Amino acid sequence: MNLLEKIVTIPRKESDNKKIRVDDESQIPVCWVEKSADSISRRFCFDPHENFHLSVKVLEDSRPAFKKVTESFLNTFFPSGYPYSVNEGYLRYTQFRALQHFTSATLSVLSTQSLLFAAGLRPTPAQATVVSWILKDGMEHVGKLICSNLGARMDSEPKRWRILADVLYDFGTGLEVMSPLCPHLFLQMAGLGNFAKGMAVVAARATRLPLYSSFAKEGNLSDLFAKGEAISTLFNVVGIGVGISLASTVCSSIQGKMIAAPLLSVLHVYSVVEEMRAVPVNTLNPQRTAMLVADFVKMGKISSPADLRYKEDLLFPGRLIEDAGRVKIGRGLHEVATPSKFRKWKETFPEEKFVLSQGNKWTDMVLEQDASGEDALRGWLVAAYASNSEPSFDELSPSGLYEAYEKMETVFPQFLSQLQHKGWHTDRFLDGTGSRFAS
Repeated sequence: MNLLEKIVTIPRKESDNKKIRVDDESQIPVCWVEKSADSISRRFCFDPHENFHLSVKVLEDSRPAFKKVTESFLNTFFPSGYPYSVNEGYLRYTQFRALQHFTSATLSVLSTQSLLFAAGLRPTPAQATVVSWILKDGMEHVGKLICSNLGARMDSEPKRWRILADVLYDFGTGLEVMSPLCPHLFLQMAGLGNFAKGMAVVAARATRLPLYSSFAKEGNLSDLFAKGEAISTLFNVVGIGVGISLASTVCSSIQGKMIAAPLLSVLHVYSVVEEMRAVPVNTLNPQRTAMLVADFVKMGKISSPADLRYKEDLLFPGRLIEDAGRVKIGRGLHEVATPSKFRKWKETFPEEKFVLSQGNKWTDMVLEQDASGEDALRGWLVAAYASNSEPSFDELSPSGLYEAYEKMETVFPQFLSQLQHKGWHTDRFLDGTGSRFAS
């Protein structure tokens, strides 16, 4: 039996025609609104008069076409919650940034044409534009646009996406290196290579700030960013010099490139993995929250961001942790709770901004739209104490849930104080594209 079903059992009786009837309170339809990460609001309703049929309505269906296009544009190119999520001046900054990139791209086409002309290739303006814009910049920008919609996931797992960025970059570079082997497919390989590198550029830049923020101890984020860029520039110049030397010696043939390129790619990916393992990210996401709760419940200690960094699974962060209650987050409320369970949970814990629902293999937790990191921590602790209180969580009694909740209430002030003392940011919870609900 599900955890939420154990809180209370609704009286039921069968009539002669075998249809289930419930009490008067249960005849009231249960409705709620869920807002997903893409800012699309949907209204869900369980109607007891129709055998608890679930109906779903997209609230924005009534919007005019112009508004849909406008909001789609804002969701793609502006931060979530704009204009309330940014400070004054962001729009003007964005307008002139767009003009900056427009003029830069136009100048790059002209410069490419001039360089080809200086090299003796005598390209026409149309040829220079096609080669520079459509092939290189065009496919690269398509990759950037697609990757820009994944920003929320990058906030939640910056290390994973930073590694993926370098893998994509090496993939694109590898296609370019192998292009002489199949010159008849030059256009396809060059286009796909630039597409992958465009995605890599967005992912790398988007994850740069949260990674640098993890090191800023005295509000010196700008200084850290500037020094990091200085190091990158220096070793980029050194790498270009080494590349020129290799290109003119051992890698002057395609055979040499096919040997050196894979070795450099392996070293490149290994370096970024070790680089990410060294970053002490201090924001709460599902994996780090589960690890913190597991250490606290099992050993009574709080790990610092520096202690936890080498324990993170950078490639598969969604693994379930037994000591933390095997909590899974991100599924919609309509997927995990029936009307009776949701209603009774809100009656029992009206002030809480989380809902727990026990399944066969894990415990689902759904957060309200405005839930903070502290709310996620409270729900995780309840799930952990409840699952560890009895050998089989499927047989947990309602009293076991209340005991877990009371225990959480007792230890939470100390737990939260220690987390903040260790440097964790508990004011927000980064769950990526996880679905939340609004009562």
